[in-house]
Amino acid sequence: MKPEIKITIIGAGNLATQLGLTLYNEGYFISQVYSRNLKNASLLAKKLKGEAITNLKKLSSDSSIYIIAVKDDAIKSVAGQLNFKDKIVVHTSGSIPIDVLKHCSKNYGVFYPLQTFSKEKKVDFKKIPVCIEANNSITLSTLDYFAKSISKNVKKINSEKRKKIHLAAVFACNFSNHMYTIAEILLYKDKLSLDLLKPLIEETANKIKENKPLKTQTGPAVRNDKKTMEAHLKLLSKEKDLQKIYAMISKSIKGITTL
Repeated sequence: MKPEIKITIIGAGNLATQLGLTLYNEGYFISQVYSRNLKNASLLAKKLKGEAITNLKKLSSDSSIYIIAVKDDAIKSVAGQLNFKDKIVVHTSGSIPIDVLKHCSKNYGVFYPLQTFSKEKKVDFKKIPVCIEANNSITLSTLDYFAKSISKNVKKINSEKRKKIHLAAVFACNFSNHMYTIAEILLYKDKLSLDLLKPLIEETANKIKENKPLKTQTGPAVRNDKKTMEAHLKLLSKEKDLQKIYAMISKSIKGITTL
C-alpha cells in the first residue's frame, strides 16, 4: 500500500478502468469511484476496493489526487463542480487545455496516458507514454513521481504540444482502426474474413518500429499505378463515400514525398 497518495477516480470508462486497475495493483489506495451510472461506478469500485458514488457532491475531500477520466466534452462540466482548495486535480485528456481546471484547486494538471483503452483488455502501463503538465513546479514534481511509479516513459508536455500529439494519435490509431473496419466490410460482402489481412496489418505496424512510415509506404498510390487505382474506384462505384476516401488518401500518399 502507498498511503502517501490517496486517489479518487472521476469516471468509470475504458481509461478510468485500466488506470484504476494499474494504480490499485501498484498498491495505491483508491478511495472513491464516481460515475453518473451506478452500475458502472459499482463495477469498477468493487475491483478497486473503493466506494462507488453517483453524485459529485459526495466526493470526499481527503484524497491527494483527483483524476478526472471522463469524455472530453464532459470535463468542463465536471471541473465546474469541483473545489478542492489545494488538492491535486488532473484530467486525462489529450485535447483539453490544462486551464479548464484552474478553478478546481490551487494545484492542477494533466495526466495523459497515450494509448487506446478497452475495459476488458489488460494493458502494460510500464510501456505506455504518460504526458504530464502542471500549473506549478511542486505539483509537476508530484505528478512526475506518480507517473513514473506506473510508467517507464513519462514526458513533460504543455497543452499546445499535447493537442498536436492527440491529433497525430487520432490519425495513427482511430483512423487506422476505421480503415480496418472498412476493410472488414468490403471482405464481409464476399463472405471473406479479416483474418486474411491480419498478417499484413501486423507486418505494416512492425515496419515502422525501425523505419519511418514514409519510407515503408507501398501500394498502387505510391507507385502511381493508375490502372489499379481506376479498377479499385470502379469496384467502389456503389460506395460513393468510400470512393472519396480512397481517392483522397491516394492523393495524399502521392503528395507526401518528404518530411
